[in-house]
Amino acid sequence: MEKINLAMSRKEKILAMLADDPSDTFLRYSLAMELRSEGDHSASLEKLADLTRDTPPYVPAFFMAAQQLVDLGKIDQARTQLRDGIDQARLQNDAHAAAEMSELLASLGEFGEQDDEL
Repeated sequence: MEKINLAMSRKEKILAMLADDPSDTFLRYSLAMELRSEGDHSASLEKLADLTRDTPPYVPAFFMAAQQLVDLGKIDQARTQLRDGIDQARLQNDAHAAAEMSELLASLGEFGEQDDEL
C-alpha cells in the first residue's frame, strides 16, 4: 500500500488509495465529489458517469450528477440522469434514493435548457 502523507490534499489521498484499489466504488465517488468541490465539473461528471455504467450502477452517482447538472443550468440533462437513476434505484430496491430523485425531478417543474440565463 502506498504511504499516505498527512500534507497531501484530500484529492491526492484519494488518488493514492485508488492506485491500490482502482475499482473501489466509494473512492471513485469521493474523487468525483472532490473534483466537483474544486470546480472541475467536466471531470466530476465523467467520473460519476463511469459509476452509473458499473454493474450494478452506483445509484448515488445519478443523484449527484443530476444535482451538479442543475447547478450548471443543464436541466434537461439533469432530468435524464434523474429518470435513469430512479429506474435503477427501483431495480435495486432502493426506495429512499428513488424518492429523493423523484422529489428533485418534480422540483424542476417546467424549467428547461432555455432557463440557463435566469
